[in-house]
Amino acid sequence: MRRFSLLLLICALWGSFAMAQETGATGGNKFAIKVEPFHGAYTSHSYHFEKFRPFSPKGVNLGLELPSSQQRPWQQYLGNPTWGVGLSVIDFGHTMMGEAVSMYPYLLIPAVRSKYLGINFKVAAGLGLVTEHWYTGNVDPDNYEYYSPDVNTIFGCYLNAYLSAALNISVPITKNIALNGEAGYFHMSNGRTCMPNIGADILFAGVGVITTFNAQSSKEPILFPDLPYKWSLNITGAAGAHRAWMYYPLYLISSFHTGAVYSVNNWYGVGLGMDVFYNGAIDKNTGRSLYRQDLEYTTMDKIRAGLALNNEFRFGVVTAMVDWGVYFFNPSRNYYDTDHPIYGYGKRPLFYKNDGAGTDEAFHYIRFGMKFRIWDNLYLQASAKTHLHICEYVEFGLGYQIPFLKKNLHKEGNTLFHHKKNWWK
Repeated sequence: MRRFSLLLLICALWGSFAMAQETGATGGNKFAIKVEPFHGAYTSHSYHFEKFRPFSPKGVNLGLELPSSQQRPWQQYLGNPTWGVGLSVIDFGHTMMGEAVSMYPYLLIPAVRSKYLGINFKVAAGLGLVTEHWYTGNVDPDNYEYYSPDVNTIFGCYLNAYLSAALNISVPITKNIALNGEAGYFHMSNGRTCMPNIGADILFAGVGVITTFNAQSSKEPILFPDLPYKWSLNITGAAGAHRAWMYYPLYLISSFHTGAVYSVNNWYGVGLGMDVFYNGAIDKNTGRSLYRQDLEYTTMDKIRAGLALNNEFRFGVVTAMVDWGVYFFNPSRNYYDTDHPIYGYGKRPLFYKNDGAGTDEAFHYIRFGMKFRIWDNLYLQASAKTHLHICEYVEFGLGYQIPFLKKNLHKEGNTLFHHKKNWWK
C-alpha cells in the first residue's frame, strides 16, 4: 500500500506539472521537473540506531526547478543559480522508524556549467512529517523504558526540521532531458520542542531524470553595481522554548547578539560577534539528570556568553548564517551530575573535553539559520543553536543591520546605506 501511494503521488505530481505546461500556467518560462530515487546510510552507531539494524533509509526526491532570471543582484553574484521546491518521500527502513514526507525550498549554486556537464552545490531547508515517533510506540508515560528495544527514540513528535546539503551533477541526454545525480547529507530533528530528540543524520546518493520545458526561453540580464558597503553591524534579539526531558514543560530561552561583518564580496560576509544566552532549562526541576539536583540555580547560572566567528551568505532579502562560537562565561559547566574521566566531579576548565555523558553540552557552539529582510535594514531571524551535533533549541528573533557606506559614496553627510527598493538605481 505504501509503495502504491508513493507511485500515485509521483504520477499526480508529474501529471500536474504536465498539465501546467499544456495550459500555459507557467507563463512560458523555463522550468524543469525532477524524479530521483535515492538510498542512504545512517551516520550514528549509537544504541538508538543499533537496536533497529540491519536497516537503511531509501526514498525518492521530487523537484520543481526554475533557472535564474538574472533580474536580481544576488543571482548574478552567485553565477545565476537555479532555485527549486522539493518534496522527499523517505522510508527509514524499519517499521518502528516509519516513513516521512519533507517539503523544502532549495538552491543550486553552480560550480561547473558547460554544454556537457553541470555541477552544483545544493542547499535546502524545510519541514518534515514522520509517521512514527516516541509517543506512537509502545510507551507508557507513567512507566516508560527509554532504552527499550521496541520504542522509537529517534523522533519525539510528528513535525521536524529538514536540512540538507549535497553535490548535484547533471549530464544532458537530449535538449530537454538529462541524467541527474546527487550525493550528500540530510538531517531531521525537532529542535528540542519535544523529547526525545536524537534525530536522524543520513548520508545519501541517488540518480534520476530531470526534464526541462520551455528550454529556449530567456531574459536579458540586468547589470547591477557592487554593494555600496563593506562593513555592517548586526544587532539581534531572539527567543524560543526548550524542553529538557520527556513529560516536562517548555522552558524559556533567549539570546542577544551583536557583531561586525566584513563583506568579502557581494554575496559573502565574515566577522566577529558576541552572544549572550539564557536557558531556563538549566535547573534542578527539569527532571533531567544532566544537572545536579542538590543546587538552587540562580538567573546567572542560566546565562552563557560567547565570542563567535560569523558567516553570512546573501541571497537578496534572504541571508543564510552559520556562526561558530566559544563560551567565555559558562557557569553551568560546573553543575553536571556525572563524574568526568579527566576532571572528576564538579568544576571543569573553561575549555573542557566533552565526556559523552551530556552530548548536548560543550565549550563551543554552532548557530545556523536564516534572516529575512522585511523592511529597509530590519530583518526576521529563525535559527538553531547546537552543541556538537545535538540541537539545544530553536529560536526566532528580530534584528537590525547597520551598513556603513563606502567613503567614496558619502553624500551630504549620510554614512549609512538603506536597502530601499531598486537601490541600484
